[in-house]
Amino acid sequence: MKINYDLAMENQLQEIKKSENKPRLLLHSCCAPCSSAILEFLQEYFEITVYFFNPNITFEEEYLKRLEEQKEYHKKRGYKINVVEGEYNPEIDFFQKVKGLENEREGGKRCHQCYNLRLEETAKKAQELGYDYFTTVLSISPMKNAQWINEIGEELGKKYGIKFLNGDFKKKSRYLRSIEISKEYELYRQDYCGCIFSKVEREKIEKEKKEKDGGER
Repeated sequence: MKINYDLAMENQLQEIKKSENKPRLLLHSCCAPCSSAILEFLQEYFEITVYFFNPNITFEEEYLKRLEEQKEYHKKRGYKINVVEGEYNPEIDFFQKVKGLENEREGGKRCHQCYNLRLEETAKKAQELGYDYFTTVLSISPMKNAQWINEIGEELGKKYGIKFLNGDFKKKSRYLRSIEISKEYELYRQDYCGCIFSKVEREKIEKEKKEKDGGER
């Protein structure tokens, strides 16, 4: 059954507003652009810490660029939001865990496993540091499966005893808002998810598009 996770989040937020103090949220982020509109939206409800755990980003140069942009974005907005960096070990924390799924299409089983490994580390870190909630920015992308993300998050919340904040963050024009913010603050906005598999698939699509456009002239 398909669930409206944006509505589920709104119901959670209404309960949170009744609290005397803001709960602490550990927010997994893959990059500054994806987190931008979400941070803007959720600050009313939570004390937020960003958790940057993304071993799926194959190339270290790309990883460091995204990490630095995340930190710089907070400075540009005047946010007093700390960034906690997870370990970066693609070979162990990504490639070994998606072994056998290398030829899966983008958005398929490999991506499901990638959502799971990043969310599980976020849940573990939230438990370790004593946070009240955890969630991820991943559902802001139209290319990501919000149902999978929320199902995984809810299961991990039960496993680690930390509340998972539901969300389909692309809704209510938040995805469009993230594009606006990216332009306004001149954020580095990558055109692929981060792993070598998504990069190769993106390049293949671009090549086919150029060949098609060239053939139609």
